[in-house]
Amino acid sequence: MTFDRYRPLGTPLSPHATRVLLLGSGELGKEVVIELQRFGVEVIACDRYADAPAMQVAHRSHVIDMRDPAQLRALVERERPHLIVPEIEAIATSELVVLEAEGWTVIPTAEAARLTMDREAIRRVAAEELDLPTARYRFADSLDELRAAAAELGLPVVIKPIMSSSGKGQSVARSDADLATSWAYAQTGGRTGPGRVIVEEFIKFDSEITLLTVRSASGTSFCDPIGHRQVGGDYVESWQPHAMSELQLQRAQRVAARVTERLGGHGIFGVELFLLPDDNVMFSEVSPRPHDTGMVTMATQVWSEFALHARAILGLPIPAIRRHSEGASVALRADADLRSPVIEGLAAAYELPDVDVRFFGKPSATAKRRLGVALATGKTARDALGMALQVAATVKLRDA
Repeated sequence: MTFDRYRPLGTPLSPHATRVLLLGSGELGKEVVIELQRFGVEVIACDRYADAPAMQVAHRSHVIDMRDPAQLRALVERERPHLIVPEIEAIATSELVVLEAEGWTVIPTAEAARLTMDREAIRRVAAEELDLPTARYRFADSLDELRAAAAELGLPVVIKPIMSSSGKGQSVARSDADLATSWAYAQTGGRTGPGRVIVEEFIKFDSEITLLTVRSASGTSFCDPIGHRQVGGDYVESWQPHAMSELQLQRAQRVAARVTERLGGHGIFGVELFLLPDDNVMFSEVSPRPHDTGMVTMATQVWSEFALHARAILGLPIPAIRRHSEGASVALRADADLRSPVIEGLAAAYELPDVDVRFFGKPSATAKRRLGVALATGKTARDALGMALQVAATVKLRDA
């Protein structure tokens, strides 16, 4: 079903509704659903478990194994969406490619979903096809191959499953003795089970950023750079803007424009980059959807990354992206497994000025899982980060 992005938007639950099928219903998808519903879009949320955050605000929802091509196709044929919007990596992307060839519209494109789910595929596109600056890398299918790759690249090395997200299965091996542990961890953290890993040289970067890049009817545009800090490959705090020289920003935008042009389609892309000495930049990864570090834009921009994504995929023009404040975000993560999470301390947190808290409403959580985010604005991004950290220390996550 080819989608005319300039068609009138109808009323939800009517024959004239514009229907969006969201594949993955986490906290990022929840915000996308809210933004789409501002335009009267009928949203169907899907995930592997019931009562996921986006399901709680969608018109209806389904629980399926999105890695199963047959289940995915059956859902598409049942719901007949105008737009299929992946929100996570664990999807049968080969089936998305087939569906797109049959005329269904995948956001941003089925190939973008396929390439970015696979670290090997996107790294080969970036480094070998586009000749973008990246860390040196090798691939390994066994512990022996991992040892050989580490010897060639030189320790320390970063080891990641080919298919994973939020830092799952990712580690740094600093000695030969660490390699077996890193291999075992990578085999349990991948989205599709045990398998190949990417082995990267350890880059001593000055800082790392997310450059949110929007492809819309107005062309390619950029949000101000977002600095972030990760622990074990998972985002824990971010701030906007991140200070960069004009030359370094231009270089970052050129890299982001090239990789997103290659992926094609409309929508927002989270392009992750390392900032190096002498105003150089290095490509790290790209996600063809809103990015967790970009949750800060809910506090800093006129249109958040979620609002920008909704407008772009509906074919609406985005003539300008404006930031009204400097701000920061801090992830609120569970300290232990929680069967039914609750949040406490909100009243005390809201005694602080210019702060906000978003509690995602996940039905359960394992230790370290992200359950909310603290947001703050300030005179500077550093000030805002201090406030967001204070909020994060004030609220408590516990079992009901």
